[in-house]
Amino acid sequence: MNGVELKEEAGILTARLSREIDHHSAKGMREQIDTALIIKRPRLLRLDFSGVEFMDSSGIGLIIGRAGKASDIGCEVEVTGLSETLRRLVRISGVQKLKNLRIT
Repeated sequence: MNGVELKEEAGILTARLSREIDHHSAKGMREQIDTALIIKRPRLLRLDFSGVEFMDSSGIGLIIGRAGKASDIGCEVEVTGLSETLRRLVRISGVQKLKNLRIT
């Protein structure tokens, strides 16, 4: 596993991310999530960060890019499971302002 586990149920595609999200790991995660988005075409993409121990700006890019891809197919994005440290990083980046994205 490259740090992402995918599960689809009732139109919700959940990507449970784990370990570290950095320059080296983010590419494989993005590709796996994007492929599932295209094939499954869910109404909601849930990015679950509860298993993420560390994230740099590559994680922010992962969120922004997936929000863009999801928007292209009419899909909403929900970011869950952020630790307090990751929540601060996301808030500072401003990604919560994206139209089809919500952070819970």
